[in-house]
Amino acid sequence: MIESLQEFTSNFPPALQWLAVMLAAAVPFIESYFGAALGVVIGINPVIAILAAIVGNVASMLLLVNGAHLVRRKIAREREVPSLKYVKLRAAFEKYGIAGVSLLGQTILPSQITSAALVSFGAAKEKVVFWQIISIILWGATFGLLAFLGVDLVLGG
Repeated sequence: MIESLQEFTSNFPPALQWLAVMLAAAVPFIESYFGAALGVVIGINPVIAILAAIVGNVASMLLLVNGAHLVRRKIAREREVPSLKYVKLRAAFEKYGIAGVSLLGQTILPSQITSAALVSFGAAKEKVVFWQIISIILWGATFGLLAFLGVDLVLGG
């Protein structure tokens, strides 16, 4: 899969490779962290690679959060008694909060899925978006920097 992503981004004209990184980072499980690292590895300026990956990841997360919010509003109007599964998930969410789930959730699930789940649990859409953006920036910058340092180390920088 990594080779396919490298080939995908490399096939774009050099001036548009940032766009390929943005598109790749919009895909769940690639996220800002793998997108940033991918951009650095193929030779894009690390700052541009990180920013493109962050923007792509944030854009797809926003689409899913807004979609989940609309679905939740519709279901909430129709549902009167929450299911046992919903109650258990809500308890886990309340234990760790929006910030905790947003910052650490990417170790388990993509930000798009995590953010949609948080909204479905009733978390405020604006808070979910805020903490998800912080998480996406932190993960993307960290992995982009690690990739840059690794590439620099390998190339004898």
